Amino acid sequence: MIALVGLPGSGKSTIGRQLARRLGEAFVDSDHVIEKQLGCSIREYFEREGEERFRDVEESVIDDLTLSHEGVLATGGGAVLREANRVHLRTRAQVVYLRSSPEEVFRRLRHDVNRPLLQVKDPLGRLRDLYSVRDPLYREAAHFVIETGRPSVSTLVNMIMMQLELADMATRAPGSPAPSPDV
Repeated sequence: MIALVGLPGSGKSTIGRQLARRLGEAFVDSDHVIEKQLGCSIREYFEREGEERFRDVEESVIDDLTLSHEGVLATGGGAVLREANRVHLRTRAQVVYLRSSPEEVFRRLRHDVNRPLLQVKDPLGRLRDLYSVRDPLYREAAHFVIETGRPSVSTLVNMIMMQLELADMATRAPGSPAPSPDV
């Protein structure tokens, strides 16, 4: 399993879908699984029940998905806030941190009215605060860090593929044959 972590708006779902397609694997977004389970939007649940209750649901879903899903997983931006999620992700998946600066995320999402995160007086300041808290947690969970910057989605997918292939080569015992390619 490959799991993507990063700030909201860093491209986890978009890149995750393309990566899954490229690998011929299934794609799942943990936020969509949570919303289906809750029967309402995360935003509604968050407002009604509070962050702690939401994080409990998210932890349960991350635990289930990291045990049962075989493809590519896009996590919610705050999934790394719970230590159990970081441990489950790190030990059960190859974790890719899509590292985006707060300024990059703001540039991408400044017109997106569906992101509750940005519906505040100072959205860039909010992103900077989130980044300062979460960057070390993303790094703790991650096996690979990919700088998103301005590359296209296909370029980022290629960068992830190269990292995964290099990691596979590094973990194979010296002298052992390479896995045969699927044809």
